[in-house]
Amino acid sequence: MPGSIGFTLIMRIEMPNTPGAFGTLANVVGDVGGVIAAVDMHSVTKSRVTRDVTINVNSEAIGSEVRRAVEELADAHVVSVSDSTFLAHLGGKIGIKPKFPVKTRQDLSTVYTPGVARVSMAIAADPSKAFQLSIKRNTVAVVTDGTAVLGLGDIGPLGALPVMEGKAILFKQFAGIDAFPICLDTTDVDEIVNTVVHIAPVFGGINLEDISAPRCFEIEEKLMARLDIPVMHDDQHGTAVVILAALINAAKVVGKNLSDMQVVVAGSGAAGTATIKMLLGAGVRDVIPVDRHGALNREDRYEDSHWRWLAEHTNRENRRGALGEVLRGADVFIGVSAPGILQPAHIMTMAKDPIIFAMANPTPEIMPDIAAPVAAVVATGRSDFPNQVNNLLSFPGIFRGALDVRAERITERMKLAAAFAIASIVGEDERSAEYIVPSVFDHRVVEAVAKAVASTAIEEGVARRATAKSEGEDLAHRI
Repeated sequence: MPGSIGFTLIMRIEMPNTPGAFGTLANVVGDVGGVIAAVDMHSVTKSRVTRDVTINVNSEAIGSEVRRAVEELADAHVVSVSDSTFLAHLGGKIGIKPKFPVKTRQDLSTVYTPGVARVSMAIAADPSKAFQLSIKRNTVAVVTDGTAVLGLGDIGPLGALPVMEGKAILFKQFAGIDAFPICLDTTDVDEIVNTVVHIAPVFGGINLEDISAPRCFEIEEKLMARLDIPVMHDDQHGTAVVILAALINAAKVVGKNLSDMQVVVAGSGAAGTATIKMLLGAGVRDVIPVDRHGALNREDRYEDSHWRWLAEHTNRENRRGALGEVLRGADVFIGVSAPGILQPAHIMTMAKDPIIFAMANPTPEIMPDIAAPVAAVVATGRSDFPNQVNNLLSFPGIFRGALDVRAERITERMKLAAAFAIASIVGEDERSAEYIVPSVFDHRVVEAVAKAVASTAIEEGVARRATAKSEGEDLAHRI
């Protein structure tokens, strides 16, 4: 199980009602690595007792060992086993909650027929009123085909559904946005694009998620051309925004300017390509993309149009060779590729005070504790080390800001504004090698990002509202 974390088993166990029987159970559980956290009585007779035993385990493997050990215990019978993680997903993790209770005939007439007809006709006469009089103003579709789910790969639309539900929860919890999972049973680019276009009237924004490259590039580009609401592939741009935010502060920690640094990016897929473009947009002048065949350069020919663009717009010195070769003298390594490809010996050939962002998940290009002795700043995608570069820092605020001013699209400048807003949360007196990005639970982040994105959208002329004033004020003005 990729990226396995600790969880809780609830085991209903029937066993003899004799002195010492529970102590034997506790010893067996402890011997294989489980920790009994709670015991609840279910039923009891003179000869038998049935208890619900809550057991904490550190991994799925240990959970299996606990179950096996208890099942092998003499005179014990395992009635049932529940997994807290699965219980949390039982029946799905999200639902629809009405904002207006229907308790009387008048309520029914207001929310449905005949009252709703007036609202429908108002929207039909002026489609912009859908942003005020329907869920469109605050709703995002989380769209996937399940082909590139983080840490799991191509698991299909049904397998991806719990992940998309989780993303919807994050939208709601962190930015107050109502998001809904849309898992499509097709991998055809045009079918995906047409489907999203057809359902777009319901939504104020489209968050593309876990769609494999290079199809994700084409899908996003086509949707942006056909829709007048924000479309963003979060795996690309959300990740790139937070990487830039982290690099802004990492550069300050080591006393270097973004424009002076040479950055090597390992991985030229969705996240890598977006990160490179964002670094160039932020003023980094020398970025070297490296894939499994080595550094992309202007002498080789590439079938992939995105690789051709990268080769033409990066690698100023047209360097060639494998990762270890092009890292010599570089200031920054950013990995969005594969586990274990970076070694301490590579880092030791880099420029003074090297910055290492090992982003592969769940196993990074180099483990942070191995990189730390030879690097000035280390960041990762993991939550169990300092400096977690997590796109949860970006996408809620980006969509919040875009929805607040009803932006027609999310521009490069809006994403750059989001990155600088995230970086600004870490104050000058707080910034250090182990604190270059704020916590995902820092309540200031979404507000700062949303404000920066909204302001930039207005400046660029892609906002349909000049301010993020209240819906009540706006509605009174327009109706």
